[in-house]
Amino acid sequence: MTGLRERKKQATREALQAAALRLALEHGPDNVRVEDIAGAAGVSPRTYNNYFSSQKQAIVSAIAADRADRLAAAVISRPAETRLSDAVIDAVAASYVDPGDRPAGAMLMIASSPALRSCYADTATMMEGPLAGAVLARHPGADPLAARVLAAAVAAAARIALHQWLQATTTPTSIPGFVVVAGSLPDLVRAALTPLAPALDAIAPPPDPSDAALP
Repeated sequence: MTGLRERKKQATREALQAAALRLALEHGPDNVRVEDIAGAAGVSPRTYNNYFSSQKQAIVSAIAADRADRLAAAVISRPAETRLSDAVIDAVAASYVDPGDRPAGAMLMIASSPALRSCYADTATMMEGPLAGAVLARHPGADPLAARVLAAAVAAAARIALHQWLQATTTPTSIPGFVVVAGSLPDLVRAALTPLAPALDAIAPPPDPSDAALP
């Protein structure tokens, strides 16, 4: 069970994320200061700095929040006979499907800001720890070091796919507020992760069906 201290820290983080995103959408990301976010969340700038290194990090983390935990849960929930590569690639690609609950204009704002685009792509690294844990939960006999290395490789591949997608997504100056989306992000993430499939399956081979027939 999560302790009171951890629950308070999580509540503070969520308050800062919500305030950062709301202020950025209202005033533009370049017009929001750390002091503004901290004040809106009811904490001091010093407390803010314990959670985020910049206002942009808080803005993008509000959109990427809980992605790592959701995809880890998705990996663990797949049937035991599912190959690890399929479980991981499906879960990571699905985590980049727009859930429909983001505030209107959030992705447009990110696509329109080079600084936010780079920071948003970097949020892919947040999946490393939860993903490594999910691999070991599915396959307790797997090498923990290999699980961590491959989780980092998966995060790096997702980050590259995000960078490519965001760089190709444009906002025409002739049509303010309009975004030209560069194809399917989940498909691009899946393509970036596919070369890692053999390595994922090598550290955690699927169970041999013939084993079930043994007395």
